[in-house]
Amino acid sequence: MNQNQKKKEVDLVEYWRIVLKRKWVIISFAGVLFFFTAVFTFLATPMYKSTATVMIEEETSRMLSIEDTFGYQTPVSRDLRGFNTQLKLLKSKSLAERVVSKADLLSREDFIQANQPRRGLLGAVKHIITFSWLKSKKNENEEESNPLYPSNPSSALARIIQNRLEVKHIRDTKLVELSYKSPSPALSAEIVNTVAREFKNFSVDMRLLTTQQASDFLSGQMAELSQELSEKNIELQRYSKEKDIFLLNPTESTAINELSQVNRAYTEARLETIEKQTIVQELRDMDANTIPQFVDNPAIQQMKANYINAKKDFEDVQREYLSSHPRFIQAKSRMESLEADLMNAVDTAESEYRAALQKEYRIKAELERQKETVVRTDSNALQYRLLKDEVEQKTKLLNSIMEKQQAALVSAKLGGLDTTNINIIDKAEIPLKPVSPKKQLNLFLALFFGLLGGVGLCFVLEYIDNTVKGPEDVEKLVGLPSVGIIPYMPFGENHKQKKQIFATGYKSSYEQNNKDPYQTETEADQIELINHRYPKLSIAEDYRTVRTSILLSYGDTPPKTILVTSALPKEGKSATAANLAVAFSQLGERVLVVDSDLRRPRQHDIFETDKSVGLSAFLSGNLVIEQAIQKTHIDNIFIIPSGPIPPNPSELLNSKRMQLLMEEVKDEFDFVFFDSPPVLAVIDSLIVSSLADATMFVIKAGKTLNKPFVSAIEELNKANAKLLGVLFNELVLKKGDMHFMDFYQYYRHEYYGDED
Repeated sequence: MNQNQKKKEVDLVEYWRIVLKRKWVIISFAGVLFFFTAVFTFLATPMYKSTATVMIEEETSRMLSIEDTFGYQTPVSRDLRGFNTQLKLLKSKSLAERVVSKADLLSREDFIQANQPRRGLLGAVKHIITFSWLKSKKNENEEESNPLYPSNPSSALARIIQNRLEVKHIRDTKLVELSYKSPSPALSAEIVNTVAREFKNFSVDMRLLTTQQASDFLSGQMAELSQELSEKNIELQRYSKEKDIFLLNPTESTAINELSQVNRAYTEARLETIEKQTIVQELRDMDANTIPQFVDNPAIQQMKANYINAKKDFEDVQREYLSSHPRFIQAKSRMESLEADLMNAVDTAESEYRAALQKEYRIKAELERQKETVVRTDSNALQYRLLKDEVEQKTKLLNSIMEKQQAALVSAKLGGLDTTNINIIDKAEIPLKPVSPKKQLNLFLALFFGLLGGVGLCFVLEYIDNTVKGPEDVEKLVGLPSVGIIPYMPFGENHKQKKQIFATGYKSSYEQNNKDPYQTETEADQIELINHRYPKLSIAEDYRTVRTSILLSYGDTPPKTILVTSALPKEGKSATAANLAVAFSQLGERVLVVDSDLRRPRQHDIFETDKSVGLSAFLSGNLVIEQAIQKTHIDNIFIIPSGPIPPNPSELLNSKRMQLLMEEVKDEFDFVFFDSPPVLAVIDSLIVSSLADATMFVIKAGKTLNKPFVSAIEELNKANAKLLGVLFNELVLKKGDMHFMDFYQYYRHEYYGDED
């Protein structure tokens, strides 16, 4: 549990380090977002919102009635479809056009000006990017002169009202809030009140229109029915005279009654046949144990009961006696006999089914015969009765339509009373404050999301940063320790102020009791040999720290031959080799620097020696080792320059004379530093690394990429190099880099505290 807590604490510290490291990303992102939000907010047109409340009752009918007018409606359950329809009507184009016409918005300059399209900041940027400004001024004026007046101006204004009108149903009530936004507070209140009134009038007009249409339809139906009724009466009278039919009652026509009775008998026989057929099909598909309970044959039910008892007796005997016992055989025989009898009942059911089917056929034949009799003997009476019934039905229908038509006429006359299910509860008032833009909220959200987005951007940049940034990255990638860190130090006249800040801020924790422990300002123009020229500068102490790491890395027997290399050029390996030689010479040790970079040597320039004789000449056999070693101007430091650049440096470094050189310099010098080419450039470093006691890898912190670094370490491992660790060169120390800055302040405070 403690380990998990520690890991969590480290992760939080790492997150905080990333935030501090990229704090300017957060500040910039939040600042830009805050700035643009402020611009949009303060340049945006203030919008005022007015709200009216209406109540929508249940709509019992689309037609007006006396009961609706005087409040005698019968209670009905609420129809949500009708209510939702009313909500949709509030946003309809027809209602919006009524509002445009009623408020005379086509001639209202305040409405036209309030809805003129404005080109905001984004619109201006889009106008520039899309090269719209290249259009002729004439065409631009034609397009923008009157955007609200297309071929149908009322339709365009109606769309504006539709878009800005808000309809909100108050839950669990019949109330609906209507809201409208406009740059003009008075105009917003006027429009929303007009919408409410026109919605009510629209409902009345729709019901009146429906009532009038119903009245017209009923009048047409009455005329048609009257004509048809008149024709049927004439036909009935004519038929009665032709057939001499004057009185006709039910007792005078027995054929019709007999036909009705036979028809009922046939229906009952048909049902009986279907029932018997169903029983037979069920019995055929079942065994003795599953005969259904609905079989109403008493014999079958009795046999089923006997079979169940016999089966139960057999199960009891089966548990007590063996299969050879007489009682077992007797019980089994009885059960099987009853089962066979029960299954034979299927034949009985089939016999009943056939008998019912024969009965059905006989009654059907009688029914057909009776129909012929009715048609033959009573056709005149039947036709007369049909004509008479048709006349009576049309008479009833005509009376009913006349009643409805009278009611529709009365409802049309009541239309002036404005009876509707829409009631205006609260009228809209002129708003005193705008509802948008919400300046404080917008600025707060911009700042909040700006900081949040900036932090997220920090972690995105950190995630896509594929450089080696610190010891933790090295440990994670290749599992090597860090031998030290060399901070970045700018040089030249343009960086004089930076050098002073670097030197003073870097040592502020331990300068209280020492007036000048370091030079706080230097005129150094290069990093090479800086710890020799300025031994009290903070960076000189960093090289001494690396020296201590090397001495302690192998216990009592530190490495004597140390190769300094890197993955790629210009990562500071040559300067590191020279400055480490200076750091070791300050202990009074004899130090040799061997420039094994036979392609682009630099050590002769650093130590200001002659490169005409050196390593290449020795490896070629042109001179002995004593002739190749040169004394430098620094005490205890000697150098073997690269010598003339050979055509085959790899072959020379891989020769036996190179091995001989390694053995001889170990005996004569305390420490030997080899400056070599980059690992990924040529194979020279791999050859020398296999001969050296240790290999120190130099990377430029925050610049060296992960992939080249890992590839170089893999190549050194293949060459059996003894990797000492990784030196971080030119690390830019910032206040947010707590992993390094806090370490240095603590280290120097303790060190110089003891010195004081």
